Amino acid sequence: DALFTIPVTFTGGLDYETMTEKRKGYQNFNGDELGVQGEMRRNERNLMWNLDHYLQTAWQLTDKLSLDAGVRFSTVNFDSNDYYVTDSDPDDSGNRRYHRWLPAAALNYAIDNSWNAYVSAGRGFETPTLNELSYRAADQAGLNLNLQPATSETVELGSKKRIGNGLLTAAIFQTDTKNEIVSDSSFEGRTSYKNAGETRRRGLELGLDQQFGESWRFKAAWTLLDARYRSNACGTESCYGNRIPGLARNMAYAGLAYAPDQGWYAGTDVRYLSDIAADDENDVKAPSYTVVGVNSGYKWLVQNWTLDLFGR
Repeated sequence: DALFTIPVTFTGGLDYETMTEKRKGYQNFNGDELGVQGEMRRNERNLMWNLDHYLQTAWQLTDKLSLDAGVRFSTVNFDSNDYYVTDSDPDDSGNRRYHRWLPAAALNYAIDNSWNAYVSAGRGFETPTLNELSYRAADQAGLNLNLQPATSETVELGSKKRIGNGLLTAAIFQTDTKNEIVSDSSFEGRTSYKNAGETRRRGLELGLDQQFGESWRFKAAWTLLDARYRSNACGTESCYGNRIPGLARNMAYAGLAYAPDQGWYAGTDVRYLSDIAADDENDVKAPSYTVVGVNSGYKWLVQNWTLDLFGR
């Protein structure tokens, strides 16, 4: 179609997903005997469904400039029926429903036939998962229905360039998040979660995927990520500006492979992850590590069948 002589396309639709979980929990002891299944302490049916209405559009503004945009209205519903009700453990049934409008847009400019640059912006919406809702702090019963969804706004500027049979990509980005969902505490092996207020992620991503010869391929990627709290998630102590636990500042990967369509193949790769903070206060850190791998195998193609024998 064309609108005011500008080529344009529209796509709309609905997306529906549902999942049902039957969750049971037991004491991890029977009398003085530890590490065995004891009396029941939990029995519930959890239902989750989401319904998304979306509209996407693409505009070819000029020969080199194009615009992609879209909006989605997302509804996510959690419902829990508690079947374990006693004098000391009352009915913890409950439900929550979340709604959010989620717009996104990207402007792309083709510098030449093999090189483009783009800028994009969008809003994100992440509801708690069933695992994150499953436990409340201090071993309180029932779902943690006080958890709020995390909302984010992201801006990204990047470029992609084809080099022979390869693709070189680069991007810088910033994501501001409200109500970030992070771990709260662990009690008797059960982890609960909380909303941490505001966070910011700033980063740089570089990637190269290069094929040379008939069957050789080289891949490399590096991510620099600065992820920090912009509010206090530590309670009495201030952790404004602290690193978010569980996220590495540097992540790198490189791999070289000889990978024909059939026959012998082999490859090697190396992965690096820098140290991560292990608590909100940043008092504890897990060290950096590097993993090196080698692999080889043989692939048979017989009519519509593929048989792959490999080791790593």
